[in-house]
Amino acid sequence: MPDRELATERAVPAVEPGPLGEVAWVALKLGLTAFGGPAAHIAMLREEVVARRRWLSEQYFLDLIGATNLIPGPNSTEMVIHCGYLRAGWRGLITAGTLFITPAALMVLGFAWAYVRWGSTPEAGWLLYGIKPVIIAIVGQALWGLARTAVRSAFLAAVGLAALVLYFLGVNEIAILFGGAIVVLLARIAQRWSAGSAAIVVPLSGLPLPALSLAAPAAVPVSLVQLFLTFLKIGAVLYGSGYVLLAFLRRDFVERLGWLTDQQLLDAVAVGQFTPGPVFTTATFVGYLVAGLPGAVLATIGIFLPSFLFVAAIEPFVPRLRGSRWTAPLLDGVNVAAVALMAAVSWQLGREAIIDPLTAGLALASLVLLLRFKVNSAWLVLAGGVIGVVARLLSG
Repeated sequence: MPDRELATERAVPAVEPGPLGEVAWVALKLGLTAFGGPAAHIAMLREEVVARRRWLSEQYFLDLIGATNLIPGPNSTEMVIHCGYLRAGWRGLITAGTLFITPAALMVLGFAWAYVRWGSTPEAGWLLYGIKPVIIAIVGQALWGLARTAVRSAFLAAVGLAALVLYFLGVNEIAILFGGAIVVLLARIAQRWSAGSAAIVVPLSGLPLPALSLAAPAAVPVSLVQLFLTFLKIGAVLYGSGYVLLAFLRRDFVERLGWLTDQQLLDAVAVGQFTPGPVFTTATFVGYLVAGLPGAVLATIGIFLPSFLFVAAIEPFVPRLRGSRWTAPLLDGVNVAAVALMAAVSWQLGREAIIDPLTAGLALASLVLLLRFKVNSAWLVLAGGVIGVVARLLSG
């Protein structure tokens, strides 16, 4: 397995810090147009900050993906916060995260109000019919660029392929990420050992474990403080996708507290899925159902606040991870496993999104426009939505 010199492996931001207004515009645009879940959000973010604006190098962006996969919370939101901090410091950190989250939170709040008033969620199928195939193309473009950076040897390619297979076999995605990191680290240690290096024992800290809650026999009276602390706990310990979020919410709000029914919870997650921006804005919906506008605000702050704190805490260490001869292999393993997971999710989403000749044509045309002509993905998302609505109206 080839082992590059540390000097060539170091990854740093590509440009000097810039104006706060630029950070605000990028975050707000993503918050309004980033449909499709974390993989799509990261793909659109990469286009903005790596391909178009050159805020970061490809390797540094990939290392940020690896770092955010090692901490709890919504990965795409943490990536936006990271990029805002690198570009405009503490003000950028707060501005980027807030403007990425707020549009989705406001949309979800509107849906929650309609849900409480009329007892159902508005249909968004027509819009998403045209948007989903465009999202697949955007993720495909990002995967192409990220894979070329992450897969730097035959060994890393094998690790990525193994991660892909394990995902489809049903292995937990967090186990795949940490497993990839450990396998690459052990292989690097074995390589140096065989070259005559002294054995070095690298201590591995304990992995965060999800908090356990005991089911209560009866509903607990609604408390704004308890609502906030419950979402704060979830934001501080949750790894993984929206499906993992569903499990946490059900344990706390359906089983333990008795504040929601299963149907209300499923409706909340559905709204979080078909609005742009972070899926964790499901918390806004749940908070509104439980305690109105104050509950929506506190739930949103509670679930996202840990992400801001985690990013601020780990940001100084990201360059050191790449610069160390022992943590760089960990990062390489996480990176290639993360790219494999993005590919697996893209395949699953693609099977749902590309369902007829029109959606197949939209996906192919979008991919060509992205790769060949570097068209802004936000315009493609908007165009896909318009085409989806028009096609459904004509077919009806």
